[in-house]
Amino acid sequence: MSLGFIYLRYQRKDRSPIEAYLSLVATQERISYHKLLQATDGYHEKNFLGKGGFGSVYKGTLDDGRVVAVKVFDLQLEGALKSFDAECEVLRNLRHRNLTKVISFCSNPNFKALVLEFLPNGSLEKWLYSSDRFLDITQRLDILVDVASALQYLHYEYSTPAVHCDLKPSNVLLDEDMVAHVSDFGLTKLLAPEEGIAILHTPKR
Repeated sequence: MSLGFIYLRYQRKDRSPIEAYLSLVATQERISYHKLLQATDGYHEKNFLGKGGFGSVYKGTLDDGRVVAVKVFDLQLEGALKSFDAECEVLRNLRHRNLTKVISFCSNPNFKALVLEFLPNGSLEKWLYSSDRFLDITQRLDILVDVASALQYLHYEYSTPAVHCDLKPSNVLLDEDMVAHVSDFGLTKLLAPEEGIAILHTPKR
């Protein structure tokens, strides 16, 4: 397995992000457009989870019973395709408990979607600004530590230093145990190792 990753790491650099991503999806699982259509009941409003800058997210149930989140990119929006490629480039190698995991993908000329793990407690934003939900001080501190751990990984432990660029409560999702997972990597910037160290250590003035 390790030899395969070494080979992929040093193959031609002119491959597109999506090509590189497809070669590195851990499960090698591809889900068709029609299966996603069935999983989300035709992207029915009852399965709508939220809307971002480049598309919408729906809850879906796959044939084997797995509940997932389907992020569908609106390709008519300027920057949507670039955002999809950026997420593919970052998510292909992420391995951290506080980052949203990618399960699969669906890609054709007219449709782009990522299939992600479903986190049942929704976004941190909903908890912070809800009238019927409450986070106690311990939960808030735990979420802060989770997010900090994710950023530590992206900045210093990921194979290529990465800056999220869009970290906000709506992009922090909570699982069934209220563990926080950073999501939405569409604006993430990947840096050269030496560039990342220089930027991340620049002292404040």
